Amino acid sequence: MFEEMMVRNCAPTLAGIKVGSLFNCKCLCGRDVINVIRNLNKRLLPHGIRVIPMSFSDSATLIYVYRPEKLNSYLSQDVFPHEIGLFLGYPAEDVKGFMEHHAKGCKCTGCWKVYGDEKAAQELFDKYRKCTEIYCRLYGRGSSLEKLTMTA
Repeated sequence: MFEEMMVRNCAPTLAGIKVGSLFNCKCLCGRDVINVIRNLNKRLLPHGIRVIPMSFSDSATLIYVYRPEKLNSYLSQDVFPHEIGLFLGYPAEDVKGFMEHHAKGCKCTGCWKVYGDEKAAQELFDKYRKCTEIYCRLYGRGSSLEKLTMTA
C-alpha cells in the first residue's frame, strides 16, 4: 500500500523529471513508517532518491521523496528566501510570485499556482499527469519501485 501511494504521488520524481514530491501517508505510522522508509532508502539510494519523514502525527506521516543532487543544484540558483515549493521543484518565479502576492492573482493553478510562464507550467502539469498515469499503470502490472526509478 505504501509503495502504491508513493508511485501515485511521486511518479515525476521517480522518473527524474521533478526535484521532489510530498505526500501524506495515513496507512503507516510510528515505527512501521520508519522501517519502511529505512528499507526504501536502501533500495532507492543507488538510483539517487531519498525518502524522509517530514512530520508525524497520530493519524499520518508527511513524507518527502526527493533527488538530493537535483535539489542542491536547484537551490544554488535562487537568491530569495526559500519556500517549500523550491523543495518540490516549482519554478522560482512562481514561488517568488506566490510569496509576493500572498497566493492571490495567479495566472493559473495546477500542481502549484503559476505567476510566471503559464505555457511552460501547463506543459509541466501535463507531463507530470501523464507520467503519473504511466507509472501507476506499470506499478499495477507488477513493476517494482526500483524498475520505475530512473538512476540519477
